[in-house]
Amino acid sequence: MIYYDKEVQKAIKKSDIPTKIVKRFHNAFVSLDLTKDLNLFDVKKVKGSFRRNYCRLRKGKFRTMFFIENDDFYIVYIGKREEVYDQWQ
Repeated sequence: MIYYDKEVQKAIKKSDIPTKIVKRFHNAFVSLDLTKDLNLFDVKKVKGSFRRNYCRLRKGKFRTMFFIENDDFYIVYIGKREEVYDQWQ
């Protein structure tokens, strides 16, 4: 299952994130959810001391930060490369 954080849902609704990008990420997460194979896409674990083990998925200039819990994907942030890493330092 794929879950979007409330802030991500709000950004999508306000069109802060282009619809085309949202669809690309959603399709990627559907594929990951079906196969459970993180090697399908450019997925890497985020280094740092966080409560959870976060990963990032890269699609062009955009990144999404997410974590996996009980085989479910929780997307907590979608944004441009410059913005995402500023949020996670």
